[in-house]
Amino acid sequence: MQNSTADQLRQWDNDHVWHPFTPMEAYQAEGAPIIESGDGFELIDVEGNRYLDGISALWCNVHGHNVPEINLAIQNQLGKIAHTTLLGMSSSPSIELAKRLVDLAPKSLTRVFYSDSGSTAVEAALKIAWQYHRQKPSGPEERDLFGTVSGAYHGDTIGSVSVGSIELFHQVYGKMLFQTVSVPSPASITSLHSENRDRDVTDCFDQVRNIIEEYGSRMNAFVIEPLVQGAAGILVHPPGYLQHVRELTQKAGILLICDEVAVGFGRTGTMFACEQEDVEPDLMCLAKGLTGGYLPVAVTMASEEIFSAFLGDPSAGRTFFHGHTFTGNPLGCAAALASLDLLEKNSVLENSRRVAEVLREELQKLDSHPHVAEIRQKGTMVGIELVRSRTPLEAYSSTRRTGHLVTLAARKRGVILRPLGDTVVLMPAPAMPEELVRKLCRTAIESIEEATAESS
Repeated sequence: MQNSTADQLRQWDNDHVWHPFTPMEAYQAEGAPIIESGDGFELIDVEGNRYLDGISALWCNVHGHNVPEINLAIQNQLGKIAHTTLLGMSSSPSIELAKRLVDLAPKSLTRVFYSDSGSTAVEAALKIAWQYHRQKPSGPEERDLFGTVSGAYHGDTIGSVSVGSIELFHQVYGKMLFQTVSVPSPASITSLHSENRDRDVTDCFDQVRNIIEEYGSRMNAFVIEPLVQGAAGILVHPPGYLQHVRELTQKAGILLICDEVAVGFGRTGTMFACEQEDVEPDLMCLAKGLTGGYLPVAVTMASEEIFSAFLGDPSAGRTFFHGHTFTGNPLGCAAALASLDLLEKNSVLENSRRVAEVLREELQKLDSHPHVAEIRQKGTMVGIELVRSRTPLEAYSSTRRTGHLVTLAARKRGVILRPLGDTVVLMPAPAMPEELVRKLCRTAIESIEEATAESS
């Protein structure tokens, strides 16, 4: 593609495209890459520059880009039908994918409700939980509160924002949201830097018990990102926390919603994160890696007990009146089936565990860095927290945008990164080869050195 065409695209981009989570004035001045194609684990822009994808297309790519097997599955499905509806009818790919997911998921989950993003999967889970308590066989209960973990992010629709608590993202929408009760994150940044961390974590365990004792009869469901709070800065929960929440909610008749949108499909080393603590949720939300990062398909998986509360004569009005035009899109379901085949064929879960080991080994070089307060990691998910001073602990001014400076430095070196504030996130695809993971780490370290040099 000629530079003149690239220039025209950039002008149209600046004139017309409103990018998500992006300060648009700064974006327009920076000349961000315009991606034209992908090759394996690299992205290629309209000017022919190649970039290692260090964030796996915003945490969703699993097998790399332009994967022949997934391409072929979509092409074959396209030759049959691109889209039909699941409202009152069905399609072969959506049925086959539902069966595959039930076979893979915790045994409590037997039903699959389709949507199109992580946010809509959570939204559906909240509405299912709300309606379930009003229709369950044991008799209706009001249960008008949802429990959450502080610092949670569950998406950007109104329900999912209500159960999220990242102030930077959501403070302006406060008056639009419904009421929730939150417990402190057992992996909050202040706790992680505390000299009394063990005591603080114990307090967080106790807080779950306290809030359920206080609000249990009103609490509808407890929503949690299993093991890792992603958008909060890759905050890793201590062992046993998820299981602790499950035990307490189960005793109190509170539904447990596990939001596995970011952590599912190998990110933490197992197919689903909740497996690692033998937790069986009542509802589980999946998206991102479901299609290998190809197409927007999401699911909300539910237990048979929950599903049965929606059965009855149509005149009883027990139906779940919720859905989306592209629910169960056949092209997306075909991509998901191909992705699940590749997970098994290519031993991606085993590779994911090797990726985690390489990340841990390479990033040890930052353990004593004067501007790295902490490296948080679970599986292939890494957050490197940058600070102006490590001792005493002092954050960078937000106006400096130090995390973003790392992104710009990495881009010059042919690597795509995207931070969460001043937490640099590394999120290699679970199938990424070891040598590329090492390149990612080494480039990230060089970029951190450059971005923090002026403050040394």
